[in-house]
Amino acid sequence: MTDKHSGESQALLDENKLIAERRAKLETLRGRERGEPAFPNDWRPTHTAQALLTTYADGQRFSKENLESLEDRFMLAGRMMTRRIMGKASFCHILDGSGERIQVYVRRDDLPEGVYQQFKQWDIGDIIGVCGRLMRTQTGELTIHADEIRLLTKSLRPLPEKWHGLVDQQMRYRQRYVDLIMNPEVRKTFETRSRVVRAIRHFLDDHAFLEVETPMMHYIPGGATAKPFVTHHNALDLDLYLRVAPELYLKRLVVGGLERVYEINRNFRNEGVSTRHNPEFTMLEFYWAHADYVDLMDLTEAMLSAVIGEVGIGEASVIHYQGHSLDFSKPYARISVEEAVSGALGLSDTKHIRDVDMLKEACAKNKIDVQPDWGWGRLAMELFDALVESDLVQPTFVTGYPIEVSPLSRRNDHDPELADRFELFVAGREIANGFSELNDPEDQRERFMAQVAAKDAGDEEAMHFDQDYIRALEYGLPPTAGEGIGIDRLVMLLTDAPSIRDVLFFPYLRPEGGIGD
Repeated sequence: MTDKHSGESQALLDENKLIAERRAKLETLRGRERGEPAFPNDWRPTHTAQALLTTYADGQRFSKENLESLEDRFMLAGRMMTRRIMGKASFCHILDGSGERIQVYVRRDDLPEGVYQQFKQWDIGDIIGVCGRLMRTQTGELTIHADEIRLLTKSLRPLPEKWHGLVDQQMRYRQRYVDLIMNPEVRKTFETRSRVVRAIRHFLDDHAFLEVETPMMHYIPGGATAKPFVTHHNALDLDLYLRVAPELYLKRLVVGGLERVYEINRNFRNEGVSTRHNPEFTMLEFYWAHADYVDLMDLTEAMLSAVIGEVGIGEASVIHYQGHSLDFSKPYARISVEEAVSGALGLSDTKHIRDVDMLKEACAKNKIDVQPDWGWGRLAMELFDALVESDLVQPTFVTGYPIEVSPLSRRNDHDPELADRFELFVAGREIANGFSELNDPEDQRERFMAQVAAKDAGDEEAMHFDQDYIRALEYGLPPTAGEGIGIDRLVMLLTDAPSIRDVLFFPYLRPEGGIGD
């Protein structure tokens, strides 16, 4: 047996021994003659550690002597993270729901008979209630001088060793509950995520958008070129699809007269997993009648600036991500697909960028697999993905997408081979996708039919034909612009997270013990 496996086996034996000891303590709690519940639920905290540490932070105003004159008593509840027993008195730290730790001073003579002896039998990780007055130690640390203390929840599993914490990345993702306990920065990441979503809502609500909800199970998957997950409705004996995007339902609402709508939604795509992709993810999608894709770009600049300001990240709209200083002050750079690909290929202008033979040759040179029936638009986008995307570090709007890869976008009035569409790239990845919506039902019908042909030819990500959506368009969709913003990727940027798994509480992982763990 290798040293590594030997060490892991010993660690497992040690952990099992500790768990057995804690279970024995729980059995003792259950068997008390006084009849007290082993898991009481009658302790009501009046304060949090964060509130006390903030309110009484001033060591001069709230000196040791001043605190001793206060008559107030404070009730808190939290997880015991440290403990130092010194005969008839002890110190411990508890971590409560505010995410902060506060010290507690526990002395035998201040507690009812036998409680201090019980306290000494409790373990790190136990959730306890404390009540008492405030004091300040000789070192100046704000401390609760407890005159009442209770065990609220017995922890049966030991927390990770305090000096090394929970460092295994896979284990942190699997046991996020332990990760949140041991790594304070993780909590801050998810608090930031919540503030980002709240700030987006504030911005859109202030701009007269209405938040709505649309179905998560669809009869026909649509709204994006993506492979769906399939489920089955037993009562109806009907296959359904987890939504890949809410787009077609949101535009139905615009047809119905709700001219500014948005949804912060969960989407599901049966595709690969990477540092940027998770099978389920959160998107903001919003639709704005009587606006076009240029209006959306302007609104997006304003929204991201407002979000960064409200969340309080960065200075003067500059944030730092993985070694880059990203400037979100507007206006962002704007470049067309044809300009970007021509530049990457070393062409002096864009006049040959629609030459299919030239693009196929360029793809072959860059080891990009292509299909014989692909037009210049699909070929250009393959080259864009391979040669351009990763270099778009500063916020950049890429415009002028080929119609071939934009089945729901409005055609450009001056060039029918292009869509009135943009994507926003930051730090080498797509953050947002927006376009003037296609509201010509006959054009949309033809594009759906082209998607069906592509699906029949083996493209698993091509769209289905949605007859009801065509019927909705026939009632009349006003000129509309729509956009989707990846919330997970945006939060990655704003929290300096290298992987999407770092901003999802419970990212997708293979089951424990499965191949590839």
